[in-house]
Amino acid sequence: MLRFLRFEWVLLAVLLWLPPAQAGQHEQTGLPTIATTELSVEARDTLRAIKQGGPFAYPRDGAAFKNYERILPQQSRGYYREYTVKTPGTRNRGARRIVCGEPVECYYTADHYQTFKRIRE
Repeated sequence: MLRFLRFEWVLLAVLLWLPPAQAGQHEQTGLPTIATTELSVEARDTLRAIKQGGPFAYPRDGAAFKNYERILPQQSRGYYREYTVKTPGTRNRGARRIVCGEPVECYYTADHYQTFKRIRE
């Protein structure tokens, strides 16, 4: 009995030590993930507008994203749409975007398509 209790305590200590399950990579794409709660206020506002169908801050929001970088999973032409995430202090659209496909799968980039993170709801 004592041996079993020690095992439970060791297991509990290991589980508490491990990083949260939501951290890491998306199972199917291998891309890093980010929780909506970890996104900036501006990114959460953009995500909310996407889900509501607008209104959007910039005329190019909702335009087809062609995935030339081939970082996102390959899909048919027109599958992905891109949306601007406002960047405080910039006069133009800045580098931050959310790119979504259907059914709703969204990705965040803070560096104008150099890297992406899959957004976890």
